[in-house]
Amino acid sequence: MNSQRIFFSGNIKFLRERKNLSQETLAEKLGLTRSKLNALENGHTKAPQPDDYLNYSMYFKISVDNLLKVDLSKLSELKLRDLEAGNDVYMTGSNIRILAITVDKGNKENVEYVPVKAKAGYRSGYADPQYLAKLPKFSMPNLPRDKTYRIFPTEGDSMLPIPEDSDITCMFVQDWKSIKPQTPCIVVLSGEKDFVFKQVTVNDDATILLSSYNCIYDPYTVSAEEVLEIWEFYSFQSKEIPNIEGNDQIMKVLLDVQKQVTELVGNK
Repeated sequence: MNSQRIFFSGNIKFLRERKNLSQETLAEKLGLTRSKLNALENGHTKAPQPDDYLNYSMYFKISVDNLLKVDLSKLSELKLRDLEAGNDVYMTGSNIRILAITVDKGNKENVEYVPVKAKAGYRSGYADPQYLAKLPKFSMPNLPRDKTYRIFPTEGDSMLPIPEDSDITCMFVQDWKSIKPQTPCIVVLSGEKDFVFKQVTVNDDATILLSSYNCIYDPYTVSAEEVLEIWEFYSFQSKEIPNIEGNDQIMKVLLDVQKQVTELVGNK
């Protein structure tokens, strides 16, 4: 007997709420009564009609297979947007990587380098193997084999003590929810926005907090829909030696404070 769980009712409610639609609004768009839509969302309709599956699939751009078999609420925003774009990675029940990559003659993944002058084009070509094939490529034998890597240049001083114009080697992050708070990452943003090197904290409300090591820059948030890719920091290469003088000053202040607290406690 097939005991696979069916997620349809929970998924269609999740997708409606994800788009901030009321039951009345969505029912009108789908040509349903509100009472029928409510029954579908609450699992009161034990045998939905094929038209119901197809209507939801066409409206939300999610395959019927995924509407039935996958708990969409457990997926990252990136995976949801990939499903909507037609990258049906869960159709076979296996977690197929959807990242576009290039390989060398030995069928090993290359490490592509994204030059500053290519940053604007990367936003539109990041998923296009033909575009990636034109980027400079490196083979870095010391990198662990179980990840996909890419190198991005940095600009500005927001992440000091990592020097400006450093080359950041990063690991591709498929599941954004796996990122620990304040993890340094390259974040590729959509539209006219740039990709940035920041500390990343993924919030429960589908926003992402971006903060700098350099405290003169205020943190800010972006919506998950503005983010195309996230690459977790692995290492960096620079022509400059990081300036640790500022860190020494901070440590000196902390040690002075600790000494004063110890003296106060000893005098009691």
